Amino acid sequence: MVLVPMDLLDTADIAEAMRTQAEHCLRHDAPITASIVRAQIPLMDGPTQCGQRIAQWPGKPLEDAMPLRLTGGLHHLYLVGKERRLAETYQGVLTDQAAIDELIAAVVTDHDSDLLAWFEHPPQTNEAGRSAGFMAGLLWLSGRLGSTFELHEIGASAGVNTMMDRYHYDLNGTLAGPADSPMPIRPEWKGPPPPQAPVQILSTHACDLNPIDLTDDAVAMRLKGYIWPEMPQRFQRMEVAISLAKQKAPHLVKADAGDWVEEQLQQPPRSGVTRVLMHSIVWQYLPETTRTRIETALLEAGAKATRDAPLALISVETNRATFKHEVTVRYWPHGDKPVHLGNAHAHGAWIEWFGN
Repeated sequence: MVLVPMDLLDTADIAEAMRTQAEHCLRHDAPITASIVRAQIPLMDGPTQCGQRIAQWPGKPLEDAMPLRLTGGLHHLYLVGKERRLAETYQGVLTDQAAIDELIAAVVTDHDSDLLAWFEHPPQTNEAGRSAGFMAGLLWLSGRLGSTFELHEIGASAGVNTMMDRYHYDLNGTLAGPADSPMPIRPEWKGPPPPQAPVQILSTHACDLNPIDLTDDAVAMRLKGYIWPEMPQRFQRMEVAISLAKQKAPHLVKADAGDWVEEQLQQPPRSGVTRVLMHSIVWQYLPETTRTRIETALLEAGAKATRDAPLALISVETNRATFKHEVTVRYWPHGDKPVHLGNAHAHGAWIEWFGN
């Protein structure tokens, strides 16, 4: 008798999750990526290892971003020149879904073993555009807690957002960061601008369970595989981030997020400095036990925070009910009630600002 894991989903449920992921891609202006995601559904009925991996996925396909894992592997094959058959799809020439299904099936069959490895890790969707949400949060906090910050990022991937102090921001006319930066961040803005306030970032530190070294060209190319092909501006920002990392690598260490947050928050705070924990599109990937440890560490540190040494959390995370990416702030000692400042595009193209 074959024992089926209790948490193993029916293939119909997995297919529905993948269609939901495709719709999510469409809502973020990525029809090509949506077609690649949909093309993975028929693979479950085929003989490939990848198809069977999808059909027997043991977790939650959407929270695990499972459909985007193979999507990244396929794009990587194209970017490194190993699979030119994908050119017409990525260039938007081939749009018929049945034809794309057939093409993806053929490509997966020919690269089955190599692509299977991409299921082992969630997408490393490092994107400099998301730092606009972080900076907007810092501007909002500046008038409440003071203008001097030290930043601690979890799930930082390659540390692209860890370098946010080197970027220049134009947030609906509110300016921040060095004016001569090669990385201009100018998202489309909806709503009132964030407050024009001073922001001084004294230090930035980050961790990731599997950090990516942007100075390694082969590793950086793998990261590019996760970039959606419809978004050339994201490739441009990635090239700038790689150049900046080669000039000065971000302070990024390999560590479990729970261990690292506990260690960071146990360090004595600096007078006149707001300590900020931040994360973007990472919370869904953390085990429940890790989330609980981080929340506990925050509450314990928050209880000890003072007006002279405040603590804050800025997150840009997906609301699993609405699929909107919410910019949220919590801060201490003024209470830990979350403040929903706005919503953001998954890759920083726009921000809808409430500024409560």
